[in-house]
Amino acid sequence: MTAQTTPTSLILRKEILGSRRFSNYWWATIISVGAIGFLLAGISSYTKVSLLPFAEPTKLIFVPQGLAMGLYGAAGTLLAIYLWLSVIWDLGGGYNEFNKQTGDIKIFRWGFPGKNRKIELNFKASDVQAVKATLREGISPKRSLYLRVKGMRDIPLTRVGEPLALSELENQAAELARFLSVPLEGL
Repeated sequence: MTAQTTPTSLILRKEILGSRRFSNYWWATIISVGAIGFLLAGISSYTKVSLLPFAEPTKLIFVPQGLAMGLYGAAGTLLAIYLWLSVIWDLGGGYNEFNKQTGDIKIFRWGFPGKNRKIELNFKASDVQAVKATLREGISPKRSLYLRVKGMRDIPLTRVGEPLALSELENQAAELARFLSVPLEGL
Protein backbone atom coordinates (compact mmCIF):
# COMPACT_ATOMS: atom_id res chain seq x y z
CA MET A 1 0.00 0.00 0.00
CA THR A 2 1.61 3.26 -1.08
CA ALA A 3 0.56 6.58 0.34
CA GLN A 4 0.26 9.80 -1.59
CA THR A 5 -0.50 13.08 0.12
CA THR A 6 -1.04 16.45 -1.48
CA PRO A 7 1.31 19.31 -0.59
CA THR A 8 -1.35 20.75 1.72
CA SER A 9 -1.77 17.32 3.40
CA LEU A 10 -5.53 17.48 3.10
CA ILE A 11 -5.85 14.30 1.02
CA LEU A 12 -4.35 10.92 1.91
CA ARG A 13 -4.57 8.33 -0.87
CA LYS A 14 -3.31 4.78 -0.48
CA GLU A 15 -3.07 2.50 -3.50
CA ILE A 16 -3.98 -1.15 -2.86
CA LEU A 17 -2.20 -3.89 -4.78
CA GLY A 18 -4.73 -6.41 -6.05
CA SER A 19 -4.05 -9.67 -7.84
CA ARG A 20 -1.28 -8.20 -9.99
CA ARG A 21 1.40 -9.52 -7.65
CA PHE A 22 4.56 -11.34 -8.69
CA SER A 23 3.37 -14.56 -7.01
CA ASN A 24 0.20 -14.64 -9.12
CA TYR A 25 2.16 -14.13 -12.35
CA TRP A 26 4.57 -16.89 -11.24
CA TRP A 27 1.88 -19.45 -10.41
CA ALA A 28 -0.22 -18.65 -13.47
CA THR A 29 2.84 -19.23 -15.68
CA ILE A 30 3.91 -22.46 -13.96
CA ILE A 31 0.39 -23.90 -14.00
CA SER A 32 -0.10 -22.91 -17.65
CA VAL A 33 3.09 -24.64 -18.77
CA GLY A 34 2.36 -27.78 -16.75
CA ALA A 35 -1.28 -27.98 -17.81
CA ILE A 36 -0.47 -27.56 -21.50
CA GLY A 37 2.17 -30.28 -21.18
CA PHE A 38 -0.29 -32.71 -19.59
CA LEU A 39 -2.99 -31.83 -22.13
CA LEU A 40 -0.63 -32.36 -25.08
CA ALA A 41 0.57 -35.67 -23.60
CA GLY A 42 -3.03 -36.87 -23.31
CA ILE A 43 -3.85 -35.82 -26.87
CA SER A 44 -0.63 -37.41 -28.15
CA SER A 45 -1.45 -40.74 -26.49
CA TYR A 46 -4.87 -40.72 -28.19
CA THR A 47 -3.76 -39.62 -31.68
CA LYS A 48 -0.38 -41.44 -31.60
CA VAL A 49 1.22 -38.24 -32.95
CA SER A 50 3.91 -36.80 -30.69
CA LEU A 51 3.04 -33.18 -29.85
CA LEU A 52 5.84 -32.84 -27.26
CA PRO A 53 9.39 -32.55 -28.65
CA PHE A 54 11.10 -33.59 -25.39
CA ALA A 55 9.03 -36.71 -24.57
CA GLU A 56 7.40 -39.67 -26.27
CA PRO A 57 3.77 -39.65 -25.03
CA THR A 58 2.66 -41.80 -27.99
CA LYS A 59 3.89 -44.84 -26.02
CA LEU A 60 1.30 -44.19 -23.31
CA ILE A 61 -1.82 -46.32 -23.32
CA PHE A 62 -4.73 -43.93 -23.76
CA VAL A 63 -6.95 -45.64 -21.18
CA PRO A 64 -6.13 -44.96 -18.33
CA GLN A 65 -2.80 -43.06 -18.60
CA GLY A 66 -3.49 -40.75 -21.53
CA LEU A 67 -7.03 -40.06 -20.37
CA ALA A 68 -5.86 -39.17 -16.85
CA MET A 69 -3.16 -36.86 -18.23
CA GLY A 70 -5.67 -35.19 -20.51
CA LEU A 71 -8.09 -34.62 -17.63
CA TYR A 72 -5.30 -33.22 -15.43
CA GLY A 73 -4.31 -30.97 -18.32
CA ALA A 74 -7.88 -29.75 -18.83
CA ALA A 75 -8.32 -29.03 -15.10
CA GLY A 76 -4.95 -27.25 -14.98
CA THR A 77 -5.83 -25.19 -18.04
CA LEU A 78 -9.08 -24.05 -16.42
CA LEU A 79 -7.20 -23.09 -13.25
CA ALA A 80 -4.57 -21.21 -15.31
CA ILE A 81 -7.31 -19.33 -17.20
CA TYR A 82 -8.87 -18.30 -13.88
CA LEU A 83 -5.50 -17.07 -12.54
CA TRP A 84 -4.70 -15.12 -15.71
CA LEU A 85 -8.17 -13.53 -15.75
CA SER A 86 -7.86 -12.50 -12.10
CA VAL A 87 -4.52 -10.85 -12.94
CA ILE A 88 -5.94 -9.12 -16.02
CA TRP A 89 -9.00 -7.89 -14.08
CA ASP A 90 -6.75 -6.86 -11.13
CA LEU A 91 -9.19 -8.30 -8.60
CA GLY A 92 -8.94 -6.57 -5.24
CA GLY A 93 -6.90 -3.66 -6.59
CA GLY A 94 -7.95 -0.10 -5.92
CA TYR A 95 -7.38 2.69 -3.44
CA ASN A 96 -8.42 4.26 -0.16
CA GLU A 97 -8.86 8.04 -0.29
CA PHE A 98 -9.29 10.20 2.80
CA ASN A 99 -10.12 13.85 2.07
CA LYS A 100 -10.00 16.29 5.01
CA GLN A 101 -11.00 19.20 2.77
CA THR A 102 -14.42 17.78 1.87
CA GLY A 103 -14.71 15.39 4.83
CA ASP A 104 -15.26 12.43 2.48
CA ILE A 105 -13.76 8.96 2.53
CA LYS A 106 -13.78 6.76 -0.56
CA ILE A 107 -12.85 3.07 -0.60
CA PHE A 108 -12.58 1.65 -4.14
CA ARG A 109 -11.80 -1.91 -5.30
CA TRP A 110 -12.08 -3.83 -8.55
CA GLY A 111 -14.20 -6.99 -8.51
CA PHE A 112 -15.28 -9.60 -11.03
CA PRO A 113 -16.84 -8.31 -14.28
CA GLY A 114 -20.53 -7.64 -14.19
CA LYS A 115 -22.84 -5.04 -12.77
CA ASN A 116 -20.87 -4.97 -9.48
CA ARG A 117 -17.38 -4.74 -11.04
CA LYS A 118 -16.65 -1.46 -9.27
CA ILE A 119 -16.89 -1.77 -5.51
CA GLU A 120 -17.10 1.73 -4.11
CA LEU A 121 -17.87 2.85 -0.55
CA ASN A 122 -18.38 6.54 0.21
CA PHE A 123 -19.02 8.01 3.63
CA LYS A 124 -18.23 11.01 5.79
CA ALA A 125 -15.08 11.21 7.90
CA SER A 126 -17.23 12.31 10.84
CA ASP A 127 -18.81 8.81 10.85
CA VAL A 128 -15.46 7.11 11.48
CA GLN A 129 -15.20 5.86 15.06
CA ALA A 130 -11.70 4.31 15.01
CA VAL A 131 -8.93 2.66 13.04
CA LYS A 132 -8.65 -1.00 14.06
CA ALA A 133 -5.58 -3.19 13.60
CA THR A 134 -5.93 -6.98 13.86
CA LEU A 135 -3.11 -9.43 14.46
CA ARG A 136 -3.35 -13.21 14.26
CA GLU A 137 -0.21 -15.28 14.19
CA GLY A 138 0.12 -18.98 13.40
CA ILE A 139 -0.12 -21.11 10.28
CA SER A 140 -2.06 -18.49 8.33
CA PRO A 141 -1.12 -15.14 9.89
CA LYS A 142 -3.44 -12.20 9.46
CA ARG A 143 -2.35 -8.61 9.91
CA SER A 144 -4.78 -6.06 8.60
CA LEU A 145 -6.31 -2.64 9.10
CA TYR A 146 -10.00 -1.90 9.37
CA LEU A 147 -12.01 1.29 9.52
CA ARG A 148 -14.75 1.25 12.16
CA VAL A 149 -17.68 3.31 10.83
CA LYS A 150 -21.02 4.08 12.53
CA GLY A 151 -23.81 1.83 11.32
CA MET A 152 -21.52 -0.34 9.16
CA ARG A 153 -19.38 -3.43 9.56
CA ASP A 154 -15.64 -2.92 9.91
CA ILE A 155 -14.25 -2.00 6.47
CA PRO A 156 -10.95 -3.67 5.47
CA LEU A 157 -8.29 -1.26 4.24
CA THR A 158 -5.35 -3.57 3.48
CA ARG A 159 -4.74 -5.96 0.61
CA VAL A 160 -5.75 -9.60 0.77
CA GLY A 161 -3.18 -12.36 0.61
CA GLU A 162 0.25 -11.40 1.82
CA PRO A 163 0.18 -10.19 5.44
CA LEU A 164 1.81 -6.84 6.20
CA ALA A 165 4.97 -6.65 8.26
CA LEU A 166 4.19 -5.75 11.86
CA SER A 167 6.15 -2.48 11.70
CA GLU A 168 4.39 -1.49 8.46
CA LEU A 169 1.00 -2.27 9.99
CA GLU A 170 1.80 -0.15 13.05
CA ASN A 171 3.05 2.76 10.94
CA GLN A 172 0.04 2.73 8.60
CA ALA A 173 -2.43 2.42 11.47
CA ALA A 174 -0.84 5.27 13.43
CA GLU A 175 -0.60 7.50 10.32
CA LEU A 176 -4.24 6.95 9.41
CA ALA A 177 -5.53 7.40 12.97
CA ARG A 178 -3.52 10.62 13.28
CA PHE A 179 -4.74 11.88 9.88
CA LEU A 180 -8.40 11.18 10.72
CA SER A 181 -8.03 12.27 14.37
CA VAL A 182 -9.65 9.07 15.66
CA PRO A 183 -8.47 6.46 18.21
CA LEU A 184 -6.42 3.44 17.24
CA GLU A 185 -7.69 0.03 18.42
CA GLY A 186 -5.98 -3.32 18.57
CA LEU A 187 -2.28 -2.46 19.00
